[in-house]
Amino acid sequence: MNLRLLVVAACAVPLLTGCVVAVSDGEVDSHWASSNTSSWEKQHENNRNKIANLQLSQTYQTVLNTLGTPNFSEFVTKNAENYQVLFYATHSIHSDGKMTKDECTPLVFKNGQLVGWGDAAYNPLL
Repeated sequence: MNLRLLVVAACAVPLLTGCVVAVSDGEVDSHWASSNTSSWEKQHENNRNKIANLQLSQTYQTVLNTLGTPNFSEFVTKNAENYQVLFYATHSIHSDGKMTKDECTPLVFKNGQLVGWGDAAYNPLL
């Protein structure tokens, strides 16, 4: 009887050890999260740096070529004027892994020319 119990226990040990290693190994996930975090933080910093170097009156296409595809875009008509607004991720507020407009800097174009950026330029259009 004891021999049978010993054989069962010996066979079970590798299975339990495998479970313990798999369950207790959270290091891979934390490294993945760190590199992921690092990636979006670098992108936000890169966007902030590029926005800081923008000049008023730059064309829509020039800015698009400089910053790439925006996270969001809007077309707004106010007082019979048409505005294109591009939103680029520049900071994190919610830390939920999802990007929202309030975590972006808006760039406002009128007639294809950059007329301003940030909330002060965007909010009057609302």
